[in-house]
Amino acid sequence: MVEGSVKRGEVFTSLLTRLGMSHEHALELSVACDSVLDPRRLRIGDNFQAYYDEDTTGMTLRYLVYENNRTRRSILRCTPPYAGWIFEEQLLDSLTYTDITITSSLWADMTRAGATPSLILKLSDIYAWTIDFFALQKGDRFRVVYNRKFSKGEMISVDTIYYASFCRDTVLEEAIRYDQRDSGNLYWNAMGESMQKAFLKAPLQFTRISSGFSYGRLHPVYGDVRAHTGVDYAAPMGTPIVSIGDGTVTYKGWWGGGGNTLMIRHNSVYTTGYLHMSRYADVKVGDRVKQGQVIGYVGMTGTATGPHLDFRVWKNDSPVEESPPSDPIREENKPALDSLARHWREVADSLAALKAELGTDGGGH
Repeated sequence: MVEGSVKRGEVFTSLLTRLGMSHEHALELSVACDSVLDPRRLRIGDNFQAYYDEDTTGMTLRYLVYENNRTRRSILRCTPPYAGWIFEEQLLDSLTYTDITITSSLWADMTRAGATPSLILKLSDIYAWTIDFFALQKGDRFRVVYNRKFSKGEMISVDTIYYASFCRDTVLEEAIRYDQRDSGNLYWNAMGESMQKAFLKAPLQFTRISSGFSYGRLHPVYGDVRAHTGVDYAAPMGTPIVSIGDGTVTYKGWWGGGGNTLMIRHNSVYTTGYLHMSRYADVKVGDRVKQGQVIGYVGMTGTATGPHLDFRVWKNDSPVEESPPSDPIREENKPALDSLARHWREVADSLAALKAELGTDGGGH
């Protein structure tokens, strides 16, 4: 048996010829087994094991085991009749509980407690429409009940978040997973409202709010009191800016003190504006953009004391701070959601008590 990995510039047939097959036979095997191992999906560094038999003609390649990922392998018979099989490692589920209180940042505190990046990303996706993750405060608390998948004692992935809660002082934001089987939203709050609003909460990452929505702000440049009907997000020059919702670009250009500005109309009610950009992404007036699509980059064009994004929302052409709601859970499903919420609260409390008894950290068990 010979172990190896895919080299730079190597394709499937050249890998097989390196392992001893003729080019003609390599082509035949590639065609015969393309449903088991797509030759176009070879990646540099993927591992394999080659198994040989010794006969009168020398060493003959009999089988190739190709590791597609940590749990999936393609097994190819490299002599006629060519054939292939897929082998999947058995995955074990583990119900896990994590309880984190913010002391510095969600990322730092959760990784310090042993939570994986995939859990953090899933959590931020669920709460993207209701919590501004760039404005978390010391003392904010997250509790999460979720499933992890293991193979041979190694954690493979965070599979499903069943329940999460965010607590700030007396404010509690719960997220309960409930599938209505309509290919729609999966997460709801305790009142049956969708966790997925029409808009993202913030239009860029890794930032802080330097100025909020106000009709009586002291202007940092002119020194007088003026209305500021937007939110200023201080961020490094060049930070990508994304559209907070699907829509159509209605304005792209210089907008007085706002400098390089882009405006997006999302529907007949809501429009958003993105001001002071250093430059635009590849978008123009009339283009349709998707939620989360990069539309420009942070700058300080126009009247600005430093690099930031002035982000604005208009409802029926009047400036607002709010985001539009999504449809609530269907009325007939509300009792089931209530029951599920009670169940996961009890599970969270039980796992929290067990964690405290065992003295484990916040990373879960």
